[in-house]
Amino acid sequence: MSSPDSDITFTGSIPKVYESYLVPLIFAPFAGDMAARLAQRSVSSVLEIAAGTGVVTRALASALPENVSIVATDLNEAMLEQAQSVGTSRPVEWRQADAAALPFPDETFDAVICQFGVMFFPDKAKAFAEAHRVLRPGGVLLFNVWDRIEENQFVNTVTTALEPIFPQNPPRFHARVPHGYCSRSTIKGDLAAGGFTAEPEFTTVEKRSEARSPQVVAIAYCQGTPLRNEIEERDASLLGDATVIAAKAIARRFGTGSISGKIQAHIVAVVK
Repeated sequence: MSSPDSDITFTGSIPKVYESYLVPLIFAPFAGDMAARLAQRSVSSVLEIAAGTGVVTRALASALPENVSIVATDLNEAMLEQAQSVGTSRPVEWRQADAAALPFPDETFDAVICQFGVMFFPDKAKAFAEAHRVLRPGGVLLFNVWDRIEENQFVNTVTTALEPIFPQNPPRFHARVPHGYCSRSTIKGDLAAGGFTAEPEFTTVEKRSEARSPQVVAIAYCQGTPLRNEIEERDASLLGDATVIAAKAIARRFGTGSISGKIQAHIVAVVK
């Protein structure tokens, strides 16, 4: 019942819920890590693709010298509008752009960075080819992807909890998309198809996801991601029930107060 379009649709109230709940839950812990990795390199111009609501953009603006230019892009205007409303510590250029058709000349940037975005690209090799095109020789493509869903405790619990509500067609957005692109051989193949000939460097990083309550986790995943689209496609009246059921499942596994769960991702760096 789900479609590729619903998998990449971040509209309506999703951007605000995403920024308020999901960003601190799972994206902020990795944003500083990504910015710190890039700060170790000598760069003068950086392009961020699939910037979302700007958590990495904000980290880059703080971690990189002020003379380093930052262009942050996303396919979804609503996500960029949310990012701009939060703002950054110094000027950043915001652009709506498709990662598979970047509106920049060849060899423009020293680095292309993407946090948890490549999994959403319909044609990953084409997006990698665009990153390769706009990178200067010696430039780096730095991105991360979630490890398999079983290595990420909160989202795995939520996904499993929703299965009984829709037994004929359980919503599997998170297993299919965010956590469905973690094979090193697949990623290597797509990078090679995109023109990268150097061996990519993979680093697996484990962090903790912290929440003040199970309800925060349930709202984040059920209402702040395209999982919401999947639930509403099946039965819009059940969004509230699904959120409550997810919260109860989180509470049973992790407790009813402030909780913590494992999150794990792969960091990938490849030089042009």
